[in-house]
Amino acid sequence: MNDASTAEIVGNKWIGRRTIRPDGADKVTGRAAYAADTTMPGMIWGRVLRSPHPHARIVAIDTSKAEAVPGVKAVITARDVVHFPVETPVPLGIQDMRWISRNVMAREKALFHGHPVAAVAATTEAIAAEACALIEVKYEVLPWAIEIDDALKPDAPILHESIRFEGKPSNIAGRLEHKLGDVEAGFAAADVVIERSFRTEPVHQGYIESHACLVSVAPDGKSTVWSSSQGQFMVRAMCAHLAGMPQSDIRAIPAEIGGGFGGKTIVYLEPLALLLSRKSGRPVKMVMSRDEVFRATGPTSGSKSTVKIGATSDGRIVAAQGTFYLQAGALPGSPIRGAAGCAFAPYDIPNVHSVGYDVVSNRSKVAAYRAPGAPIGAYATECVLDEVAEALKMDPLEFRLKNAAREGTKAAHGPVFPRIGFVETIEAARAHPHVTAPLGKHQGRGVASGFWFNAGGESSAQVNITEDGNVVVTTGHPDIGGSRASTANIAAELLGIDYRRVSVLIGDTATIGYSNLTGGSRVTFASAMVVTQATEKVIATLRERAAAIWKIDPDAVKWENGEAVPAGHNAGRFPALTLAEIAARAPETGGPIGAGVQLNTAGAEGGFATHICDVEVDLDLGIVRVVRYTAIQDVGRAIHPGYVEGQMQGGVAQGIGWALNEEYMYDRQGRVDNASFLDYRMPVCSDLPMLDTVIIEVPNPKHPQGVRGVGEVPIVPPLAAVANAVYRALGRRLYSLPMSPPRVLAALAV
Repeated sequence: MNDASTAEIVGNKWIGRRTIRPDGADKVTGRAAYAADTTMPGMIWGRVLRSPHPHARIVAIDTSKAEAVPGVKAVITARDVVHFPVETPVPLGIQDMRWISRNVMAREKALFHGHPVAAVAATTEAIAAEACALIEVKYEVLPWAIEIDDALKPDAPILHESIRFEGKPSNIAGRLEHKLGDVEAGFAAADVVIERSFRTEPVHQGYIESHACLVSVAPDGKSTVWSSSQGQFMVRAMCAHLAGMPQSDIRAIPAEIGGGFGGKTIVYLEPLALLLSRKSGRPVKMVMSRDEVFRATGPTSGSKSTVKIGATSDGRIVAAQGTFYLQAGALPGSPIRGAAGCAFAPYDIPNVHSVGYDVVSNRSKVAAYRAPGAPIGAYATECVLDEVAEALKMDPLEFRLKNAAREGTKAAHGPVFPRIGFVETIEAARAHPHVTAPLGKHQGRGVASGFWFNAGGESSAQVNITEDGNVVVTTGHPDIGGSRASTANIAAELLGIDYRRVSVLIGDTATIGYSNLTGGSRVTFASAMVVTQATEKVIATLRERAAAIWKIDPDAVKWENGEAVPAGHNAGRFPALTLAEIAARAPETGGPIGAGVQLNTAGAEGGFATHICDVEVDLDLGIVRVVRYTAIQDVGRAIHPGYVEGQMQGGVAQGIGWALNEEYMYDRQGRVDNASFLDYRMPVCSDLPMLDTVIIEVPNPKHPQGVRGVGEVPIVPPLAAVANAVYRALGRRLYSLPMSPPRVLAALAV
C-alpha cells in the first residue's frame, strides 16, 4: 500500500507523505514547457559575439557590415546598455548592477574569454551568426591572470583600477572577517595543533537546460520576458535597470526550469534580448549553446585555503583559524560569506578567526552554486579535523560529537544557535550499520559534517477556492526542488482535503506579489509560511460563510476534516458543510473566497548534516570509486520525504563530482579547454552507488510546520568525506581537488 493510500486511511493527513509530484506527468511525457520551447509569430533570433581574448581593452567596434546583412534587424553593444559608473555601488539584492552590467556586455575591457562584446538579432540563427562574424572589434590585448596566485602577484595585471585594497589598486575586491574569543590564547592552550593548506578548482552547476529566453517589446514599450531563471522578479528588476525602463513596464514569466542550482540567479541573455527586441520591434529568442554556458556563465569559485585547528589532549577544540581566498571571476562577488562563515559553524569552539578574500581574475564571473562557498570551507576544516582526531587517537565521529554545536552555542559568524539537530546527525551516523561494515582491499571510509545558514526573505502567496470547491494556490517561486508538491501537501493538510484537489501555480511578476529568488534553501521555508497564513485566512472566511448560512456567530463554527461543523451543541445542530457546498453558495454569502499574504519571512535556522563515504582506489589507474555513501541530515520537518531524499542525493552526487572529477581547465591562451559535457567530467549513474539517506527531524520552532532548509546542506560535507576516505584507502592525503587519476597517481609516486 502506498503512502497516499495509507494517509487517506489514517485521517487524510498529507504533511510527511510521498504524494505524487504535480509536475511529474508533464515532465515525463514531454508536455512541460521550457524557455527554449517558447515561440511567437514574427520571432527572430539573437546571437552573441564573444571576446577571443581573456583580457583586452576594447578600442573600437564597427558594426556596419553586420547591420548591412540582409535579415539582420538589430545590433547592440555596450552603448545600448545603461552605464553604471564603477565608483558608485548600485546594489540589487546581493548583486551590484555595476558588475552585472559589465558581465552581460563588455564595456571598457573584455575581461575573460567568451565575454560578450556585441549581439545581433536576425531572421534566422545562421544569419545572426554570420553577422556576428562580420563585426569588427579592435582590441588592445592585455596580460591576464587566470589563477588566484597569478592575480595576487605584485606585478599582476589589474582588472579594475577602481578596486583598491590597502590603499592601492588590487585584484582583492573584498574581505570578510569573523572573530570569536582570543585565537592566539586558544592555540597556546592546545596540546595538538595542525595547519594545512588546500586548493579546489572551479566547478560548474551542470544544469541540463542551458540559458534561454524569449522577449517581446510591444509598440508601447510594454515588455514580456519568458526565461529559464530562479527568480522572475530578479529578471524583471535587472532587465529594467540595464535597459533604463520602469519595472512596471516589464512582465517576467518563469518557464519550467531544467536545473539551476544557483546558476540561474542572475541574468545573461534576458537584457540583451530585451534591447534587441526594443530596437528591432520584433520578439527575440536567444538560447545558449553548451559551449557558451561553460565559457560565459558562472561556475562556483576555485579556492586556496589554509586552516589551523588546535585541541587539548582530552579532545576539546580550543582554537580554529581559517583563511579562504576565493575566485570571483572577472567581476567581484565570490561567496566568501559561505566559506568564512560556515567552515567552523558546526562546532562549539571558543576561539575562532576566519577570513575570506574575494579575488578577481580573468575567468567568467562566478554564480551561486548550492550552499555557495560552504563546501570549500568545510573541505579544509573537516580534513584538518580528521588529522587532529588521528593525532589524538580519537574516533573521528566521537571527536566531532564531543565538539558539536548545540542549542546555546555561539557561532563565530554571529548567532547563538537555538534548538538544532547536529548532535542527532552524528549520533545517527555512529549508530548506522555503514560505520561498522567491513572494508575491502584498497578501500577507505571517511566522514565529514557540514552547515548552511538557510534563509527566509520576501514571499507571496494567493489561495483561492474555485466554484466547485477545489483549491488553487499561486506562489512567486520557480520550483526547482519540489516546492509545488510541498505547497499542495501543506494546503491540503490545513484544509483537511485530498491533496489532489489542490493545484499549485507559479505566478509571474504581473499576477503575484514580490517573491525573492528560489535559492539559499529558502523556498519551502518561506512559501510554507505565506501559504499557511493565506490558507488560515481562507478557513476563517469559510467559517464565516457557514455561520452566515446557519445564521450563527462565526466563533460558533469550527473547521475540521474539510468541513464546517458547529463548535458544540450550544451552537445548534446543523449538518456539516463541505468545502464544495460552501463554495457553491459563495455568491449569496459574500462572493469569491480567497486570500493573499505577503511577508518578509524570518526565523530560518541553519541546517546540519553528517556524511559517511566508502571509496575504493585503483592503484594502477589512479581511479577513485565511491562504493558506498550515507547522508544524514536534520531537515526540521520533511514536508515531502521523497523530495527531501532527492535533494540529499543530488547534493551528494554533485559533491562527489567536485571531489573526484570536475574542474575547469585553461589553455595557455587563457581559454577554457574543456567546455563540453564530453570533456567536463560530471558523474553519471554508472559512476555512483545508491546514495543512502537518513532523515533526522528536529523541528524548527520558528516555523509553523517546523521546516528547515534542505537543498544546500547536502553538498557541504562530500568534498571532505571523500577526501578523508581516500586518505584511509591510500595512507596519504591529497590536499587539492579534484582527486582525479593524474593527481592520485602523482601522490602514489611520491
